[in-house]
Formats: sequence, C-alpha cells, structure tokens
Amino acid sequence: MWFWISCFAAGVSLCLFSWVLTRPLRLPPQPAGAYSKHIGIRMIWPWVAVFAAASQPFIPWPMRKALRQQIQKAGLDTAWHAEHIVAMQMLAFSCCAVPAALAAWIYSSLTLTHSAAVALGLGGLCLWWPRRWLAQAGLRRQRQMLKEFPFLLDMTTLCVEAGLNLQGALQQAAANGPPGPLRYELRHALADMRAGMTRLDALQSLADRTDMPAVRQLVTALGQADQLGMSLGPLLRAQSEQRRAERFLRAEKLALEAPVKMLFPMIFCIFPCTFLIIGFPIVVKLIGVEF
Repeated sequence: MWFWISCFAAGVSLCLFSWVLTRPLRLPPQPAGAYSKHIGIRMIWPWVAVFAAASQPFIPWPMRKALRQQIQKAGLDTAWHAEHIVAMQMLAFSCCAVPAALAAWIYSSLTLTHSAAVALGLGGLCLWWPRRWLAQAGLRRQRQMLKEFPFLLDMTTLCVEAGLNLQGALQQAAANGPPGPLRYELRHALADMRAGMTRLDALQSLADRTDMPAVRQLVTALGQADQLGMSLGPLLRAQSEQRRAERFLRAEKLALEAPVKMLFPMIFCIFPCTFLIIGFPIVVKLIGVEF
C-alpha cells in the first residue's frame, strides 16, 4: 500500500517538475528582434524571459545603466534589456550550482555545507560568463568598426572635396561604404538627422553608441569646425590620415606581440615533444648499455 502511494507521489512530483520546467516553451512567442542569431541564445530565450520578469524589480539603477551601455556597445537590438543579462546570469548559476551540489553530495563524502560551498564556487564562475560574453561582443564590434572607419572617412573626404556638404557626404558613405556595424550606426545617425535632430547631436549620439575614442575625436573636430567656420576638406583629410596611421600602428603592435604569445605553446607543447623524440632513442641506448 505505502509502496504504491510513494510511486504515485513520485510520479506526480515528476509531472509537476516537468510542467514547471517546460512552461516557458508554452508562453506567447517573443518578437523576432528579441532573438539573437546564435542558436544557443534562441534555445534558452524562453527561460531567459521568465527569469528577466522575475529579476526586473531587483536590479539597481547603476547596474541597469552599466548593462544598458554594454548592450548598446555590443550592438544588440532594442529588445535586449538589462534584465535579460541578469536573467542569463541567474540561469547559468542555476544550471551549474544545483547539479554540482547534488553530485558533490550524492557521489562524494562531502557534507552538505561543503557541497553547498562547491556549488557556490562553480555557480559564481558561471555567473561571470554572461557579462564576459557581453563585453567580448562589444570588443569584437569595436574592432570591426575600427577596420571600417578609415575607409568611410576616405569616402566622406572625397565627397566633401568634390563639392557635397557634410550630410550629403555622410549619406554617400553610408550608401556605398563597406557593410558592417559602423555603416549601420552611421545610417542610424542619418535617420536621427532626418527625424529633426541637429547634426552635431546626431553625431554625438553616434559617438556615444560606438564608445570609440576615434569617433569622439572626429565628432569634436567637426563641432569645432562648425562653430569656427573652418573648411571641412583639410580637416577630414587629416582625420583620415591619422586613423589610417593608427590602424597600421595597431597592426605592427599585433605583429610584435605574436612571438610573445607563441612562447607558451612552444615551451609547453612543442619543446617537450621535440625533446621526447630526440631523447627517447638516447635513453633506449643507455638502458641497453647498462644491461
């Protein structure tokens, strides 16, 4: 009798657990912009949405502002908010801490307190991953924009020297420039200008979204030229040459860093194999001589 009652209770508990676990899949679909191109983000997004709704009231405003800046820097769409990053952290912590605690408690001789400490340690490492992913996405986007920036400046300079005004030159650069995040941000700035925002404010918003010193310097120089009535052709030409020189300097820096980065694999991977291949016949001969 008690055996069947226990089986029934276990079955009900399993059904309830499965219902709670799969409930986010039955929620109304999110807008298409909320999903990333990454397949992993698309798979976990229903649970991210649930955790985001639960964590939204508890996120402090300084943290919310910092996450909003990082999301903007990473180029994620407007459907992403600070609570989604916090939800990813909570989901990563739950997926790592709970199985680690159960495994450490069941399959080892650790006490419950030690198992909880192990789970908190692993969960803390997983808690760090979403913020790291967001920061790396922003850095990759900035590196790509730095590659595109000199070419867009060259096109803008040529159009200004050919007789177009600055907004027309920017429109030509946005229409014919290389596809990438900087071209998208430039089109966003031009859309702000068409919506009624002043040119300087739109370019300042562009500098804030990209968070790149090179773009900030260009916007500052354009603002000073607009106030003083300077000619834009020589100014843009000087900015273009400076950005191209900085790009060559970054390439030289990476080339000089390559030998230093190769030391670790050479010392710990290549050299031991080489010494093993060279020394093994010598050791065999020495052993043969001793016998």
